[in-house]
Amino acid sequence: TERVIRLPDTYQANDKNQSHPAKASTRADHGLPAEGFVFCCFNNCNKITPQVFEVWMHLLRNVKNSVLWLLKDTESAKVNLIREAESRGVGSHRLIFSPKLPHGSHLERHHHIDLFLDTVPCNAHTTASDALWMGVPLITCCGEGFASRVAGSLLRAIEMPELITTSLPDYKALAQKLATDTDALRNIREKIARQRLTGPLFDTDRFARHLEAAYAMMYDRHVQGLPPADFDVPPITGPSV
Repeated sequence: TERVIRLPDTYQANDKNQSHPAKASTRADHGLPAEGFVFCCFNNCNKITPQVFEVWMHLLRNVKNSVLWLLKDTESAKVNLIREAESRGVGSHRLIFSPKLPHGSHLERHHHIDLFLDTVPCNAHTTASDALWMGVPLITCCGEGFASRVAGSLLRAIEMPELITTSLPDYKALAQKLATDTDALRNIREKIARQRLTGPLFDTDRFARHLEAAYAMMYDRHVQGLPPADFDVPPITGPSV
């Protein structure tokens, strides 16, 4: 059977040299209103559960002039989500759907997001690291399984534990607070901007050293005639290059 090797910081390899495009589009280019708070989730629509959608609709009902920006998957999914929103007292104009874009254009449109709302129990994975790379605050709700702990892991690796919740009521309360407290949201954005450059989440060299250490530890066990085993890779100290 397979054994588990646990890396420090995060399981996810991220490129610190990837583009960080400047703002080049307008809200209108993406079908967004000129004013108002933009909640967003670019996760695949099959991750959206009725429970998390209910929380999102609560936020739209309680945050004036807010909209929810979603990735358009299929036309039938769009129709179904609009129907569910309307059944909860939220008009179709409050849901904005956008297509998939080339990666650079996708990153650029993050400039128009105020707050990224994660899905649960299957979290954002690459979409979470994209948002954090672009400095967008992301709120998650951690569960027990791997898929429900990914975004929390990424937030810890960028040293933003204050954006991690463990229940939907807490997730809802935190989202509503940040959507209605401009100072709090600005402070979060400023912290992410700093941590993006200094935290381990986007330290590609550090990740590579940890992965190399894992390979070396596995090989050492092999040459000693030891069977495969679970183990933790110790974090490196000092510069990662």
